[in-house]
Amino acid sequence: MSWLLGLTGSIGMGKSTTAQMFRDEGIPVWDADAAVHRLYERAGAAVGPVGAAFPEAVLNGGISRDALKKIIAADPSALGRLEKIVHPLVAQDRAAFIAANSAPLIVVDIPLLYETGAEAWLDSVLVVSVSPEAQRARVLARPGMTEAQFQAILSRQMPDEEKRRRADHLIETTTMDEARAKVRALIDELKAKADA
Repeated sequence: MSWLLGLTGSIGMGKSTTAQMFRDEGIPVWDADAAVHRLYERAGAAVGPVGAAFPEAVLNGGISRDALKKIIAADPSALGRLEKIVHPLVAQDRAAFIAANSAPLIVVDIPLLYETGAEAWLDSVLVVSVSPEAQRARVLARPGMTEAQFQAILSRQMPDEEKRRRADHLIETTTMDEARAKVRALIDELKAKADA
């Protein structure tokens, strides 16, 4: 059996960079955001059902995330309807990835891990974090990001201190070298648990 490690962290905390560190060490990583992109691509599994519910979201045979954002902004209840369609498809994608990998450790990268209750089926959860000041500087350095967008994203995410409190493992991503060393140590620790 593989050890399933959930990876999460609020925006700007270094989650994508940390996920890449696991990949660099040969660990399979399933990415929830990438799965949604695949489902929304032309001929993706979500195009038919999402298109049936929100015809105006279909563009060039795929689902337009920009169109969905506008639909949800105009009708907040649309998000719940969208999630009922997309979440089961994402779960199928994840299950297929896990079934196809026989590695002793598999990382499951889920931005809203605690918000969706995913910790219930994972073996342990790694939270990546930095100071609020470093987080804010990283996010506002992104092209087109505004303070208002940053605050709106934060309002949908569980506060960092709550994630830190609930985490089984915590890695500070203040310096990449230190984070990489902690990732390697965690891989060794969890592979040993998977083998036990």
